[in-house]
Amino acid sequence: MALSTLERSGSRVAAAGRPRVQRPVIAPEFRIGDNPAAAVLRAATSGPVSRDNAARTTGSSIATVNRQVSALLAAGLLRERPELATSGAVGRPRVPFEVDNDAYLTLGIHIGAAATKIVVADLRGRILGGLAIATPQTGQDFATTTVARSAKAFLQRWHRRKPLWAGAAIGGRVDPATGLVDHPKLGWQGAALGAVLGDVLELPVSVAPHVEAMAAAELLLPTPEPRTGQERGSSLYFYVREMAGIAVTFDGRVHTPSNGPGSIAHLPTGSQVQCTCGRRGCLEVTVGDRSLHARAVGLGIIPAHNGTAGTTIADLYRAAESGSAPAQDLLRERATILGDTVALVRDMFNPDRVILGGQAFTGYRPGITHVADAFRQSTTLPPTDIRISGFGGKVQEFAAVATSLSAIYADPLAAARRIGLTD
Repeated sequence: MALSTLERSGSRVAAAGRPRVQRPVIAPEFRIGDNPAAAVLRAATSGPVSRDNAARTTGSSIATVNRQVSALLAAGLLRERPELATSGAVGRPRVPFEVDNDAYLTLGIHIGAAATKIVVADLRGRILGGLAIATPQTGQDFATTTVARSAKAFLQRWHRRKPLWAGAAIGGRVDPATGLVDHPKLGWQGAALGAVLGDVLELPVSVAPHVEAMAAAELLLPTPEPRTGQERGSSLYFYVREMAGIAVTFDGRVHTPSNGPGSIAHLPTGSQVQCTCGRRGCLEVTVGDRSLHARAVGLGIIPAHNGTAGTTIADLYRAAESGSAPAQDLLRERATILGDTVALVRDMFNPDRVILGGQAFTGYRPGITHVADAFRQSTTLPPTDIRISGFGGKVQEFAAVATSLSAIYADPLAAARRIGLTD
Protein backbone atom coordinates (compact mmCIF):
# COMPACT_ATOMS: atom_id res chain seq x y z
CA MET A 1 0.00 0.00 0.00
CA ALA A 2 1.30 3.45 -0.86
CA LEU A 3 2.31 5.63 2.03
CA SER A 4 -0.17 8.29 0.96
CA THR A 5 -2.93 5.78 1.70
CA LEU A 6 -1.41 5.10 5.08
CA GLU A 7 -1.34 8.80 5.86
CA ARG A 8 -5.06 9.15 5.19
CA SER A 9 -5.79 6.50 7.81
CA GLY A 10 -4.28 8.22 10.84
CA SER A 11 -7.53 9.77 12.02
CA ARG A 12 -8.81 6.48 13.44
CA VAL A 13 -6.83 6.78 16.66
CA ALA A 14 -9.06 9.23 18.57
CA ALA A 15 -12.01 7.79 20.46
CA ALA A 16 -15.31 9.52 19.79
CA GLY A 17 -15.85 12.59 21.91
CA ARG A 18 -12.47 12.37 23.65
CA PRO A 19 -9.87 14.95 22.64
CA ARG A 20 -6.31 13.65 22.88
CA VAL A 21 -2.90 15.20 23.01
CA GLN A 22 -0.87 13.49 20.29
CA ARG A 23 2.56 12.34 21.42
CA PRO A 24 5.34 12.61 18.86
CA VAL A 25 6.16 9.71 16.56
CA ILE A 26 9.86 9.86 15.73
CA ALA A 27 11.35 7.79 12.90
CA PRO A 28 13.99 5.39 14.25
CA GLU A 29 17.59 6.03 13.27
CA PHE A 30 19.17 2.66 12.61
CA ARG A 31 22.76 3.82 12.33
CA ILE A 32 25.88 4.26 14.38
CA GLY A 33 25.82 7.92 15.37
CA ASP A 34 28.55 9.99 13.74
CA ASN A 35 28.45 13.00 16.09
CA PRO A 36 30.83 13.37 19.07
CA ALA A 37 28.17 12.89 21.74
CA ALA A 38 26.98 9.65 20.13
CA ALA A 39 30.55 8.37 19.91
CA VAL A 40 31.22 9.12 23.57
CA LEU A 41 27.94 7.50 24.68
CA ARG A 42 28.73 4.42 22.61
CA ALA A 43 32.18 4.17 24.19
CA ALA A 44 30.55 4.19 27.63
CA THR A 45 27.92 1.49 27.02
CA SER A 46 30.27 -1.42 27.76
CA GLY A 47 31.34 -0.14 31.19
CA PRO A 48 33.42 2.52 32.90
CA VAL A 49 35.88 4.26 30.59
CA SER A 50 38.44 6.99 31.13
CA ARG A 51 38.44 10.13 29.03
CA ASP A 52 41.83 9.16 27.59
CA ASN A 53 40.50 5.79 26.44
CA ALA A 54 37.31 7.38 25.12
CA ALA A 55 39.42 9.78 23.06
CA ARG A 56 41.38 6.88 21.58
CA THR A 57 38.22 4.84 20.91
CA THR A 58 36.32 7.69 19.25
CA GLY A 59 39.23 9.39 17.51
CA SER A 60 38.28 12.70 19.17
CA SER A 61 40.49 15.09 21.07
CA ILE A 62 40.51 15.10 24.87
CA ALA A 63 38.91 18.57 24.78
CA THR A 64 36.05 17.29 22.61
CA VAL A 65 35.52 14.26 24.84
CA ASN A 66 35.49 16.46 27.95
CA ARG A 67 32.81 18.72 26.43
CA GLN A 68 30.60 15.77 25.44
CA VAL A 69 31.02 14.05 28.78
CA SER A 70 30.02 17.25 30.58
CA ALA A 71 26.92 17.64 28.40
CA LEU A 72 25.91 13.99 28.80
CA LEU A 73 26.47 14.15 32.56
CA ALA A 74 24.22 17.21 32.71
CA ALA A 75 21.54 15.28 30.79
CA GLY A 76 21.85 12.37 33.20
CA LEU A 77 22.75 9.86 30.48
CA LEU A 78 26.22 9.34 31.94
CA ARG A 79 27.46 9.06 35.52
CA GLU A 80 30.94 9.30 36.96
CA ARG A 81 32.69 6.58 38.95
CA PRO A 82 35.15 8.43 41.22
CA GLU A 83 35.87 5.28 43.23
CA LEU A 84 37.48 3.81 40.09
CA ALA A 85 39.86 6.73 39.53
CA THR A 86 43.52 5.78 39.27
CA SER A 87 45.36 6.13 42.57
CA GLY A 88 47.07 9.48 42.74
CA ALA A 89 45.12 10.95 39.79
CA VAL A 90 44.07 14.56 40.19
CA GLY A 91 41.01 16.32 38.74
CA ARG A 92 37.68 15.21 37.26
CA PRO A 93 39.12 14.43 33.81
CA ARG A 94 40.79 11.41 35.46
CA VAL A 95 37.46 10.10 36.81
CA PRO A 96 36.00 7.25 34.70
CA PHE A 97 32.45 7.54 33.43
CA GLU A 98 29.79 5.14 32.18
CA VAL A 99 26.22 5.06 30.96
CA ASP A 100 23.77 5.50 33.83
CA ASN A 101 22.22 2.04 33.96
CA ASP A 102 19.96 2.66 36.94
CA ALA A 103 18.03 5.88 36.44
CA TYR A 104 16.32 5.31 33.08
CA LEU A 105 14.73 2.69 30.88
CA THR A 106 13.18 2.35 27.46
CA LEU A 107 10.16 0.26 26.53
CA GLY A 108 10.23 -2.15 23.60
CA ILE A 109 7.26 -3.88 21.96
CA HIS A 110 7.45 -6.56 19.28
CA ILE A 111 4.07 -7.32 17.72
CA GLY A 112 4.02 -10.70 16.03
CA ALA A 113 1.26 -12.43 14.13
CA ALA A 114 0.44 -14.61 17.15
CA ALA A 115 2.30 -13.18 20.17
CA THR A 116 3.37 -9.74 21.35
CA LYS A 117 6.48 -9.31 23.52
CA ILE A 118 6.79 -6.30 25.85
CA VAL A 119 10.17 -5.58 27.46
CA VAL A 120 12.02 -2.86 29.29
CA ALA A 121 15.73 -2.24 28.85
CA ASP A 122 18.42 -0.07 30.37
CA LEU A 123 20.51 2.38 28.36
CA ARG A 124 23.04 -0.34 27.57
CA GLY A 125 20.35 -2.23 25.68
CA ARG A 126 20.13 -5.01 28.25
CA ILE A 127 16.64 -6.36 28.93
CA LEU A 128 15.53 -5.94 32.53
CA GLY A 129 12.25 -7.81 32.28
CA GLY A 130 9.38 -8.62 29.97
CA LEU A 131 6.10 -10.36 29.34
CA ALA A 132 4.25 -11.93 26.43
CA ILE A 133 0.60 -11.57 25.50
CA ALA A 134 -1.44 -13.00 22.67
CA THR A 135 -1.65 -10.50 19.82
CA PRO A 136 -5.31 -9.41 19.69
CA GLN A 137 -7.03 -10.65 16.53
CA THR A 138 -10.24 -8.61 16.85
CA GLY A 139 -9.59 -5.50 14.76
CA GLN A 140 -6.78 -2.99 14.59
CA ASP A 141 -8.24 -0.28 16.82
CA PHE A 142 -8.92 -2.72 19.65
CA ALA A 143 -5.60 -4.48 19.08
CA THR A 144 -3.40 -1.37 19.15
CA THR A 145 -5.18 0.00 22.22
CA THR A 146 -4.94 -3.35 24.03
CA VAL A 147 -1.22 -3.63 23.32
CA ALA A 148 -0.65 -0.03 24.45
CA ARG A 149 -2.56 -0.50 27.69
CA SER A 150 -0.74 -3.78 28.42
CA ALA A 151 2.56 -1.98 27.87
CA LYS A 152 1.46 0.87 30.14
CA ALA A 153 0.51 -1.55 32.93
CA PHE A 154 3.84 -3.34 32.61
CA LEU A 155 5.76 -0.07 32.59
CA GLN A 156 4.15 0.94 35.88
CA ARG A 157 5.97 -1.92 37.60
CA TRP A 158 9.22 -0.04 37.00
CA HIS A 159 8.32 3.10 38.92
CA ARG A 160 11.87 3.66 40.24
CA ARG A 161 13.20 4.33 36.75
CA LYS A 162 12.22 7.12 34.39
CA PRO A 163 11.01 5.87 30.99
CA LEU A 164 12.55 7.81 28.12
CA TRP A 165 11.25 6.30 24.89
CA ALA A 166 9.09 3.53 23.45
CA GLY A 167 9.91 1.49 20.37
CA ALA A 168 7.67 -0.91 18.47
CA ALA A 169 8.84 -3.44 15.88
CA ILE A 170 6.30 -5.18 13.67
CA GLY A 171 6.03 -7.05 10.39
CA GLY A 172 4.13 -5.80 7.39
CA ARG A 173 4.64 -2.31 5.98
CA VAL A 174 5.48 0.60 8.27
CA ASP A 175 5.64 4.33 7.68
CA PRO A 176 8.30 5.26 10.27
CA ALA A 177 7.52 8.98 10.00
CA THR A 178 3.91 8.53 11.14
CA GLY A 179 3.91 5.16 12.90
CA LEU A 180 1.15 3.87 10.61
CA VAL A 181 1.15 0.15 9.82
CA ASP A 182 -0.27 -2.19 7.20
CA HIS A 183 -0.15 -5.81 8.35
CA PRO A 184 -2.10 -8.15 6.06
CA LYS A 185 -1.77 -11.18 8.36
CA LEU A 186 -3.36 -9.22 11.20
CA GLY A 187 -5.85 -7.49 8.90
CA TRP A 188 -4.43 -4.05 9.73
CA GLN A 189 -4.67 -1.26 7.19
CA GLY A 190 -3.30 2.14 8.15
CA ALA A 191 -3.32 1.21 11.84
CA ALA A 192 -2.18 4.22 13.88
CA LEU A 193 0.15 2.20 16.10
CA GLY A 194 2.60 5.02 16.83
CA ALA A 195 -0.07 7.54 17.75
CA VAL A 196 -1.93 5.11 20.01
CA LEU A 197 1.25 4.09 21.83
CA GLY A 198 2.32 7.70 22.25
CA ASP A 199 -1.07 8.71 23.57
CA VAL A 200 -1.36 5.88 26.10
CA LEU A 201 2.28 5.74 27.20
CA GLU A 202 2.89 9.51 27.10
CA LEU A 203 6.34 8.93 25.61
CA PRO A 204 8.06 9.63 22.30
CA VAL A 205 7.54 6.56 20.11
CA SER A 206 9.41 5.02 17.20
CA VAL A 207 7.91 2.29 14.99
CA ALA A 208 9.95 0.13 12.63
CA PRO A 209 9.70 -2.88 10.32
CA HIS A 210 10.83 -5.73 12.51
CA VAL A 211 13.54 -7.26 10.32
CA GLU A 212 15.24 -3.89 9.87
CA ALA A 213 15.05 -3.51 13.66
CA MET A 214 16.68 -6.93 14.11
CA ALA A 215 19.52 -5.90 11.83
CA ALA A 216 19.83 -2.71 13.89
CA ALA A 217 20.07 -4.73 17.11
CA GLU A 218 23.05 -6.63 15.67
CA LEU A 219 24.64 -3.30 14.81
CA LEU A 220 23.85 -1.24 17.91
CA LEU A 221 23.43 -3.55 20.90
CA PRO A 222 25.93 -5.70 22.77
CA THR A 223 25.62 -9.44 22.10
CA PRO A 224 26.53 -12.25 24.52
CA GLU A 225 29.61 -12.88 22.38
CA PRO A 226 31.19 -9.49 21.55
CA ARG A 227 31.81 -8.94 17.86
CA THR A 228 33.94 -6.31 16.21
CA GLY A 229 33.93 -4.91 12.72
CA GLN A 230 30.19 -5.13 12.06
CA GLU A 231 30.01 -1.38 11.68
CA ARG A 232 32.18 -1.67 8.57
CA GLY A 233 31.31 -3.19 5.22
CA SER A 234 27.96 -4.81 4.53
CA SER A 235 25.77 -7.38 6.27
CA LEU A 236 22.78 -9.40 5.12
CA TYR A 237 20.32 -10.19 7.89
CA PHE A 238 18.05 -13.14 7.05
CA TYR A 239 15.07 -13.80 9.34
CA VAL A 240 12.52 -16.61 9.44
CA ARG A 241 9.96 -17.57 12.03
CA GLU A 242 6.30 -17.11 11.18
CA MET A 243 7.29 -14.57 8.55
CA ALA A 244 10.42 -14.37 6.39
CA GLY A 245 12.37 -11.21 5.64
CA ILE A 246 15.76 -9.67 4.99
CA ALA A 247 17.56 -6.44 5.80
CA VAL A 248 20.91 -5.07 4.67
CA THR A 249 23.40 -2.83 6.48
CA PHE A 250 26.10 -0.72 4.87
CA ASP A 251 28.96 0.86 6.84
CA GLY A 252 27.14 1.20 10.15
CA ARG A 253 23.68 1.98 8.79
CA VAL A 254 20.65 -0.22 8.13
CA HIS A 255 19.31 0.28 4.64
CA THR A 256 15.73 1.53 5.07
CA PRO A 257 14.04 1.89 1.65
CA SER A 258 11.62 4.80 1.51
CA ASN A 259 8.86 2.54 0.19
CA GLY A 260 9.38 -0.07 2.88
CA PRO A 261 11.45 -3.26 3.03
CA GLY A 262 11.59 -5.71 0.18
CA SER A 263 10.01 -9.15 0.44
CA ILE A 264 11.32 -12.70 0.14
CA ALA A 265 8.01 -14.25 1.22
CA HIS A 266 7.21 -15.55 -2.25
CA LEU A 267 10.62 -16.71 -3.40
CA PRO A 268 10.13 -20.14 -5.06
CA THR A 269 11.46 -23.16 -3.17
CA GLY A 270 10.27 -26.04 -5.34
CA SER A 271 7.96 -27.43 -2.66
CA GLN A 272 4.33 -28.28 -3.30
CA VAL A 273 2.92 -26.33 -0.35
CA GLN A 274 -0.01 -24.16 -1.46
CA CYS A 275 0.39 -20.42 -0.86
CA THR A 276 -2.42 -17.91 -0.39
CA CYS A 277 -1.12 -16.12 -3.50
CA GLY A 278 -2.27 -19.09 -5.60
CA ARG A 279 1.17 -20.49 -6.33
CA ARG A 280 2.96 -23.44 -4.76
CA GLY A 281 6.24 -23.49 -2.94
CA CYS A 282 6.55 -19.86 -1.81
CA LEU A 283 9.21 -19.49 0.87
CA GLU A 284 7.17 -18.16 3.77
CA VAL A 285 4.38 -20.70 3.54
CA THR A 286 6.92 -23.52 3.15
CA VAL A 287 9.26 -22.74 6.04
CA GLY A 288 7.15 -20.60 8.41
CA ASP A 289 6.43 -22.08 11.84
CA ARG A 290 2.66 -22.16 11.52
CA SER A 291 2.74 -23.82 8.11
CA LEU A 292 5.35 -26.37 9.18
CA HIS A 293 3.33 -27.20 12.30
CA ALA A 294 0.21 -27.72 10.16
CA ARG A 295 2.15 -30.06 7.86
CA ALA A 296 3.45 -32.04 10.84
CA VAL A 297 -0.10 -32.47 12.15
CA GLY A 298 -1.38 -33.41 8.68
CA LEU A 299 1.33 -36.05 8.30
CA GLY A 300 0.56 -37.50 11.73
CA ILE A 301 4.01 -36.66 13.07
CA ILE A 302 2.50 -34.82 16.04
CA PRO A 303 -1.12 -34.74 17.22
CA ALA A 304 -3.37 -31.76 16.68
CA HIS A 305 -3.92 -31.57 20.44
CA ASN A 306 -1.79 -32.46 23.41
CA GLY A 307 -4.12 -33.01 26.35
CA THR A 308 -6.52 -30.06 26.43
CA ALA A 309 -4.22 -27.65 24.54
CA GLY A 310 -3.25 -27.45 20.91
CA THR A 311 0.25 -28.48 19.91
CA THR A 312 2.83 -25.99 18.65
CA ILE A 313 6.02 -25.99 16.61
CA ALA A 314 7.84 -26.76 19.89
CA ASP A 315 6.12 -30.15 19.94
CA LEU A 316 7.65 -30.90 16.53
CA TYR A 317 11.09 -29.94 17.85
CA ARG A 318 10.61 -32.17 20.89
CA ALA A 319 9.52 -35.09 18.71
CA ALA A 320 12.65 -34.72 16.58
CA GLU A 321 14.90 -34.45 19.65
CA SER A 322 13.24 -37.62 21.03
CA GLY A 323 14.27 -39.57 17.93
CA SER A 324 11.20 -39.34 15.67
CA ALA A 325 12.58 -39.94 12.17
CA PRO A 326 9.60 -38.30 10.38
CA ALA A 327 9.99 -35.19 12.54
CA GLN A 328 13.72 -35.09 11.85
CA ASP A 329 13.11 -35.51 8.12
CA LEU A 330 10.61 -32.65 8.02
CA LEU A 331 12.95 -30.33 9.90
CA ARG A 332 15.89 -31.41 7.73
CA GLU A 333 13.84 -30.55 4.64
CA ARG A 334 13.11 -27.09 6.01
CA ALA A 335 16.76 -26.54 6.95
CA THR A 336 17.86 -27.51 3.45
CA ILE A 337 15.40 -25.09 1.86
CA LEU A 338 16.59 -22.36 4.21
CA GLY A 339 20.24 -22.99 3.33
CA ASP A 340 19.49 -22.99 -0.40
CA THR A 341 17.53 -19.72 -0.13
CA VAL A 342 20.12 -17.97 2.02
CA ALA A 343 22.75 -18.90 -0.58
CA LEU A 344 20.57 -17.53 -3.39
CA VAL A 345 20.04 -14.19 -1.64
CA ARG A 346 23.65 -14.00 -0.51
CA ASP A 347 24.86 -14.52 -4.06
CA MET A 348 22.66 -11.64 -5.24
CA PHE A 349 24.00 -9.17 -2.64
CA ASN A 350 27.46 -10.63 -1.96
CA PRO A 351 27.69 -9.00 1.51
CA ASP A 352 30.73 -9.16 3.75
CA ARG A 353 28.80 -11.22 6.29
CA VAL A 354 25.48 -13.06 6.68
CA ILE A 355 23.54 -13.17 9.95
CA LEU A 356 20.72 -15.69 10.45
CA GLY A 357 17.99 -14.85 12.95
CA GLY A 358 14.65 -16.23 14.02
CA GLN A 359 13.41 -19.44 15.59
CA ALA A 360 13.39 -21.28 12.26
CA PHE A 361 17.18 -21.25 12.67
CA THR A 362 17.52 -21.35 16.47
CA GLY A 363 14.50 -23.40 17.61
CA TYR A 364 15.98 -26.75 16.51
CA ARG A 365 19.75 -26.56 16.87
CA PRO A 366 20.60 -29.77 14.95
CA GLY A 367 19.05 -28.12 11.89
CA ILE A 368 21.91 -25.61 11.69
CA THR A 369 24.24 -28.28 10.29
CA HIS A 370 21.83 -28.92 7.42
CA VAL A 371 21.42 -25.18 6.77
CA ALA A 372 25.21 -24.84 6.56
CA ASP A 373 25.58 -27.87 4.28
CA ALA A 374 22.87 -26.65 1.89
CA PHE A 375 24.37 -23.15 1.87
CA ARG A 376 27.83 -24.44 0.95
CA GLN A 377 26.46 -26.62 -1.82
CA SER A 378 24.23 -23.90 -3.30
CA THR A 379 26.39 -20.77 -3.19
CA THR A 380 28.45 -19.98 -6.28
CA LEU A 381 30.71 -17.52 -4.45
CA PRO A 382 33.70 -18.09 -2.17
CA PRO A 383 33.11 -18.87 1.53
CA THR A 384 31.88 -15.96 3.63
CA ASP A 385 31.35 -15.00 7.25
CA ILE A 386 27.97 -16.59 8.10
CA ARG A 387 26.69 -16.80 11.66
CA ILE A 388 23.64 -17.20 13.87
CA SER A 389 22.37 -14.07 15.63
CA GLY A 390 23.88 -13.63 19.06
CA PHE A 391 20.39 -12.88 20.42
CA GLY A 392 19.18 -16.44 19.83
CA GLY A 393 15.51 -16.89 20.62
CA LYS A 394 15.13 -13.28 21.77
CA VAL A 395 15.71 -11.55 18.43
CA GLN A 396 12.19 -10.12 18.48
CA GLU A 397 12.62 -8.55 21.92
CA PHE A 398 16.01 -7.05 21.07
CA ALA A 399 14.62 -5.67 17.80
CA ALA A 400 12.10 -3.72 19.90
CA VAL A 401 14.88 -2.57 22.25
CA ALA A 402 16.97 -1.33 19.31
CA THR A 403 13.97 0.63 18.06
CA SER A 404 13.46 2.22 21.48
CA LEU A 405 17.12 3.23 21.78
CA SER A 406 18.00 4.17 18.22
CA ALA A 407 17.22 7.89 18.41
CA ILE A 408 19.06 8.18 21.74
CA TYR A 409 22.11 6.36 20.38
CA ALA A 410 22.15 8.33 17.11
CA ASP A 411 22.05 11.78 18.72
CA PRO A 412 21.84 11.59 22.52
CA LEU A 413 21.82 15.31 23.20
CA ALA A 414 19.05 16.00 20.68
CA ALA A 415 17.07 13.11 22.18
CA ALA A 416 17.67 14.48 25.69
CA ARG A 417 16.25 17.84 24.64
CA ARG A 418 13.21 16.19 23.13
CA ILE A 419 12.61 14.16 26.27
CA GLY A 420 13.12 17.22 28.47
CA LEU A 421 16.32 16.10 30.21
CA THR A 422 18.06 19.33 29.11
CA ASP A 423 17.02 22.76 27.90
